[in-house]
Amino acid sequence: MELNERKSKILQVIIQTYLETGEPVGSRTISKMSDLNLSSATIRNEMSDLEELGFIVQPHTSAGRIPSDKGYRFYVDNIMKEKEREISDMRSFVVEHTERMEQVLKEMAKLLAANTNYATLISAPQSHGNRLKFIQLSPVDDDQILCTVVLEGNIVKNKILPTDQVLDQEEILKLNILLNTTLNGLDTEQITLNLIARLKEQAGIHSGIVGDILDAIAETINTDEDLEVYMSGAKNIFRYPELSDTQRASGLISLLEDKSELKNLLVDKSADIDDSDIKVYIGSESQVEEMEDCSVVTATYELGDGLRGAIGIVGPKRMDYEKVMDSIKTVKKQLDTMYPKKKKEEDIGD
Repeated sequence: MELNERKSKILQVIIQTYLETGEPVGSRTISKMSDLNLSSATIRNEMSDLEELGFIVQPHTSAGRIPSDKGYRFYVDNIMKEKEREISDMRSFVVEHTERMEQVLKEMAKLLAANTNYATLISAPQSHGNRLKFIQLSPVDDDQILCTVVLEGNIVKNKILPTDQVLDQEEILKLNILLNTTLNGLDTEQITLNLIARLKEQAGIHSGIVGDILDAIAETINTDEDLEVYMSGAKNIFRYPELSDTQRASGLISLLEDKSELKNLLVDKSADIDDSDIKVYIGSESQVEEMEDCSVVTATYELGDGLRGAIGIVGPKRMDYEKVMDSIKTVKKQLDTMYPKKKKEEDIGD
């Protein structure tokens, strides 16, 4: 049976609220939680109609309403189609906007929060391979040279180095050839003391500059850059009584606004996760004091060339784990397929 928009929205609020609280839902609750802008009297009239039609029932006198089997069926067959459209919109958005990563991740976080009704975190991708792809030395002036380091994932980092030697173009070219021939494709663990000694020996009178360059390369590779985290749905925590008292809510909100804490919450937990894994941390398992009444679900996504980010969902311990995991898998799949895992190496020197 078709219901008008008002009755459909009221039925949706009743079902969602009952799923979350397990308590009968009254007209005042509906008026506070919906955007219908209707009086309690009008909502009661609509609820009476829904009860007569068999979509909701009143468990006992003076209580609110709970959904009937017919109400649940209507919800599944009709209202959940909206969620399916959101997933479809998400897929279309990713396909059409693969070059606009920041906007994509913000939209992903927003849609994921709307789909789960929990707080959602998505970190921007960072390079985890740390392999050297290219090194370029360029003169700035007689006292400085610019060292450009290109890492796996086409991450570019620059470092200005002071020098007490004036290098001409031929000397810089020879150093570029020496560094790239020796170091390309290596990560920091493979740059051993023996390799450094051999490089310095081959550099001859420029061994001091090569030592400074190697120090700069190690510094740029190991620099802990600021992590960009896109968050949505923080206010959703107020929907759950066990998280909404002033002290708990304040602690959670402060945590979700602290970039360093978000990094610990996402990156530290996703660092050892296999590509296919979704991890669930319940209560104190998260090792974050403010999260002792919460569950945290995390997963990683990859964009190829060693670029990896993390997805996190924060909610009450009684969260709908199955729905959260399904939602994360959908988002993860879309992000994983934005770029192929193996991309053809381009000649950066061209």
